Amino acid sequence: MILLLAGTLTGRAQNPGTVSGKVVDSQGSALPGVSILVKGTTTGTTTNPDGTFQLQVPTTANILVFSYVGFTSQEVTLNGRSSVQVTLQEDNKTLNEVVVVGYGSLNRKEVSSAITHLSAKDLLRVGSNSPLMAIQGKVAGLSVTNTANADPNSTPNIQLRGVSSRSAGLGPLFVINGVPGGNLDNINQNEIESIDVLKGGAASAIYGTRGSNGVIVITTKKGTADSRIFYDGYTAFDFITNQLSVLSRDEFLANKRGVDLGGNTDWMKTVSNNPAFSQKHTLQFSGGNTRTNYFTSVDYRNAGGIDLRSSKEEYGGRVNINHTSANDLYAITFSAAPRYARTNLADYSGFNYALTLNPTQPVYDNNGRYAYITTGFFANNPVERAREVRSEQEIKYLDLNASFRLNLLDNLYSTVTIGQVNSSFRNYNFTPSTLTTVLNGSGRNTASQDLDENDQKSFEWTGNYALDVQKHSVKLLGGYSYQLFTSSGFDASNQLFPSNVLTYNNLGSGTWNLTSGVNGVSSYRNSSKLISFFGRVNYDYDQKYYLSASLRREGSSKFGFNNKWGNFPAASAAWRITQESFLQGIPWLNELKLRADYGVTGNQDFGNYLSLDTYSGYGYYLYNGVSYQVWGPSQNTNYNLRWEKAINFNVGLDFELLNSRLSGSLNYYIRTNKDLLGDYSVPNPPNIQGTTFANVGTMKNSGLEIQLNASVVNRNDFSYNLAFVGATNSNKFVSFSNDAYQGQTYIDVVGMPAPGSPGNIQRLRENTRIGSFYTLKSAGVDETGALQVYDRNGNVILANKATNDDRQFVGNGLPKFTGSLSNNFKYKQWDLSLFFRGTFGYDLFNTYAFYLGTPATQENANTLKSAYDGGKYARLTNAATYSALSDYFLESGSFVKLDNVTLSYTQPLKVKFLQSVRIYATSRNLATFTKFTGGDPDLIQVNGLYPGVNNSLSYYPSTTQLLLGLQLTL
Repeated sequence: MILLLAGTLTGRAQNPGTVSGKVVDSQGSALPGVSILVKGTTTGTTTNPDGTFQLQVPTTANILVFSYVGFTSQEVTLNGRSSVQVTLQEDNKTLNEVVVVGYGSLNRKEVSSAITHLSAKDLLRVGSNSPLMAIQGKVAGLSVTNTANADPNSTPNIQLRGVSSRSAGLGPLFVINGVPGGNLDNINQNEIESIDVLKGGAASAIYGTRGSNGVIVITTKKGTADSRIFYDGYTAFDFITNQLSVLSRDEFLANKRGVDLGGNTDWMKTVSNNPAFSQKHTLQFSGGNTRTNYFTSVDYRNAGGIDLRSSKEEYGGRVNINHTSANDLYAITFSAAPRYARTNLADYSGFNYALTLNPTQPVYDNNGRYAYITTGFFANNPVERAREVRSEQEIKYLDLNASFRLNLLDNLYSTVTIGQVNSSFRNYNFTPSTLTTVLNGSGRNTASQDLDENDQKSFEWTGNYALDVQKHSVKLLGGYSYQLFTSSGFDASNQLFPSNVLTYNNLGSGTWNLTSGVNGVSSYRNSSKLISFFGRVNYDYDQKYYLSASLRREGSSKFGFNNKWGNFPAASAAWRITQESFLQGIPWLNELKLRADYGVTGNQDFGNYLSLDTYSGYGYYLYNGVSYQVWGPSQNTNYNLRWEKAINFNVGLDFELLNSRLSGSLNYYIRTNKDLLGDYSVPNPPNIQGTTFANVGTMKNSGLEIQLNASVVNRNDFSYNLAFVGATNSNKFVSFSNDAYQGQTYIDVVGMPAPGSPGNIQRLRENTRIGSFYTLKSAGVDETGALQVYDRNGNVILANKATNDDRQFVGNGLPKFTGSLSNNFKYKQWDLSLFFRGTFGYDLFNTYAFYLGTPATQENANTLKSAYDGGKYARLTNAATYSALSDYFLESGSFVKLDNVTLSYTQPLKVKFLQSVRIYATSRNLATFTKFTGGDPDLIQVNGLYPGVNNSLSYYPSTTQLLLGLQLTL
């Protein structure tokens, strides 16, 4: 009996291989997605939608760690139990989140620089071509804009903390699964686990010459020990909204705009797919065991644009595999992400023609052919062009990365990471000989193909060491990075093909190149290298005082001979004031942390070989009956070319109040960009060319950023959470000169197109904010309908009598403040989110009103209704001042949008093969509140050097999107 009892007790001390249970909150409600780990290992799983879980654990394991965002982590001792019931206590402290930083991760309370962390649940639901549209307005200081959202092939413009360069890249560096320079277009939104935006110089300086515009770190999902299948599918409809209105047929004739051609055509309707339809399906698998797990995702998307031609059909996938050895000596990860897309590219001119074409012109003539006139403004038939001209693109992406981590000691490990990012773009174009414009023109059909391939290979080694001694904690990082970038491509074109049947598939059958002596082919190949050594130390005393310092020494083959290498130092500090004794015992103050950081970053995002002597063809020379191609220097070589340098300073405050129901952060930053890269005018001779690409100029940005999160209501069945994001930006173009290049103090930029050739509309000048409109100042309209302006002496004159000397600064197109407000409601299984976004304090030039919105608009062209609605633009009847640029056409661009509304219902199920069902409906761009009369103000770019103006008549209407989706968890 004693032996039997001893055996029984021993058996109870051994834990079973499978542990199951349920996790609930303090109210007894199930918690889905709770992370469960066997303490001291990477073995784990997450709870199902009904809060239940099942986990295979080693027989020697005795402690499980339960963690969930918004709740206090809890350790549970098994002591032989095979079933546990766990209740997690609410803890809204955002400072306990894990934040991914350069080459590692930190607990948020350890972070001493400006970083914004977003998890998958923070992303907006949008049917978009880019996952970054899902964080539009979510990060203070990060501007994400897309002036053609309904074009399935469009890409957003991304800018962090203002414009930072003249001619080098303006966008942030993307780091995807640890690989710098990752391909953002090869990510499905459903694959994202978290996004961390490194805004402070100390955070981004670890990436050296590519950190000036900030760093966005994207981490994709990984596998779990539990087998799981997830499906997400949606259909989306885009409806044109906030559309520019033109005169109808009767209004056109009543106002004697042109001749009556006998038709009655709404050209905007004829060139539109309204609504445009798209669909997307994602299927994900994850599973494995305690040592090896996988995550696999496949997706299919088919989207059409609101124009007649554009579309995109794509197939993508991702595989993430993780393996840890039995003794935890090493860990291996592997990831592969292929993607293929076939597209039809939009013809934006179709909407331009729809605005200007005579509405009495029919689409088809009496013989059923496309109607066409050869006179008038923008004479064309956009329906014919959209349906007959082919402009296609074939896209291939392949991202590969793998890592090997060797755990030498419990506190010492080394990691080697290799990666490859590959993209290929092949363009196909064909214009048939049957096109009316060709029949009335050259008579030749034309075709072309071109290929652009980009390849990035990377190798990185890092070593990490951690030491904890009583109240002292030290983390050391050292590393080496090597990256090789290669671009290559070719293009070929020809004309006068014997048939339209083969389109672009038989370029050699065209006779035009041969008979005309034209060389219709070209090719290129170039490359560059980056080599870096870097290190960082993080020190923590008593979880109260935090210090961090880093240094990256980086060399780039793009720079001049004496400037190949640069040093990028950074330092930051943080003080958790609430850990001090004098703030203990204050019930409403839960966390208060003061931060300050300083860092030097660079920018080398420009073309290759600009610091080397290069040669190119200068035409042909006939000698003794033989043509020889002449070669010569193709540029003014700059042997002293170096990286742009950004000096970043940031001070911030993180806080949690009222039992952590209110949390947030404040940041104030100053960034000074020196040695700006750009073309600088030089005398010719002695220089070969009239411009040299050089480091000239200084720019300064500063601003205040705020992020607030509040748990307004938190009841058993109902909760309401609110989040506010706001940012200001103050900009100054400090200088255009340096020691080597002096004398130039301004540049007139943004040339406005014909008709009228009105000239430039903005001026970049020293000590002036970018986006400054430099035009004539309006003095109203006289009795003849002519525009009056002030001359340089303040006298009122007719606009057509003014000179360039009469121009002055009249407004600015760079927003002073951007903000957003998220409202999230939850009632039982229902979820509702309302997301508002706004931009304030800037001017927009109403390009469409200037060219198409007055009675003085060129005859035989249609106009906007504003030309005859009795408003300010209807007064400009005199064609003499038609092309005079003035602030008469400047309007406030400020707006507020109800940008995203999502309603969903989740139903947990107790079916063998189905755990939960979620249905959702989303509407994007539901309503816009603005005084701007030129359509949706969001269609005019405010990022870059020239904000607030569209310097062409390119028009792609805004849309409201309705999205209906279904999610299944199996």
